[in-house]
Amino acid sequence: MKKLLNDPADAVADSLAGFALAHPDLVRLSSTPVFVCRAGGAVTGKVGLVSGGGSGHEPLHAGFVGDGMLDAAVPGAVFTSPTPDQILPAIQAADGGAGVLTIVKNYTGDVLNFETAVELAVEEDIAVASVLVNDDVAVEDSLYTAGRRGVAGTVAVEKIAGAAAYRGTDLAGVAAVAERVIANVRSMGVALAAPVVPHVGGPSFDLGDDEIEVGIGIHGEPGRRRVPAAGADAVTEMLVAPVADDLDLGSGERVLLFVNGMGGTPLSELYVVYGRARRLLEERGLTVARSLVGNYVTSLEMQGASVTVLRLDDELEALWDAPVNTAALRW
Repeated sequence: MKKLLNDPADAVADSLAGFALAHPDLVRLSSTPVFVCRAGGAVTGKVGLVSGGGSGHEPLHAGFVGDGMLDAAVPGAVFTSPTPDQILPAIQAADGGAGVLTIVKNYTGDVLNFETAVELAVEEDIAVASVLVNDDVAVEDSLYTAGRRGVAGTVAVEKIAGAAAYRGTDLAGVAAVAERVIANVRSMGVALAAPVVPHVGGPSFDLGDDEIEVGIGIHGEPGRRRVPAAGADAVTEMLVAPVADDLDLGSGERVLLFVNGMGGTPLSELYVVYGRARRLLEERGLTVARSLVGNYVTSLEMQGASVTVLRLDDELEALWDAPVNTAALRW
């Protein structure tokens, strides 16, 4: 397997160094310990937002540091949680005096390490609240988590909570908005081919040329089932139905439809999935009020896609529309 790397052991460090050089107006990189924060530092009087997790999911999370979203992001090694001694300085860097919200994807390592860092921050008299993202409807338990996994719905949580913080909402209010997004967002993904972790050098799992894995996680975890490969419309139906059913969406509701690429699927194919997903939602009497299509929560170069649906109300829609300026998301 060919990759544009030097020493695989330096893959994350080299990538972060290049990322910081490319976006000096948005981010600053701390190398010891490793985390990324806003170039201008914490915003005085604003609730700070911190998230993080294993690398390999770029642009999540560092690509969402900037105005209107995260104040700091903490990257671990590829598919490996960051450590508390990384997370605590990121919380400190994001603290502008109004407290900090940590947004944690539901993976055991992330949960434990963020909990430890939050306890240490509280001992330093920093007000910290935490929310747990668990939007994946594919499985209840996996090798990495107790309960549902946190996947592409994390983007909506970070964007909307970030907008709430920028409008001046207090810590309890920002946490409440984030929890409302979590309660109303669901995702499901499919893999056509496995990713290759740099230091491993081979595919994370075996998948035949005529097979797809439905319900895959973002680390190559097992899905709901392995089935014969099918056309885009049929595969999209396998993703949309469980998501919409789990949300118990009713006719007349407004939603955000987010089709996310896993890193190795062309944008042209993601739009094919989006077209079918939108038609399926509209057939249920839903209005797709907002859309997002692209590679935002990847799994290295895994071929595949996920479908995320967020139930909208007037406030969530306005917060989604609020200005954002990050490396990966801006309007």
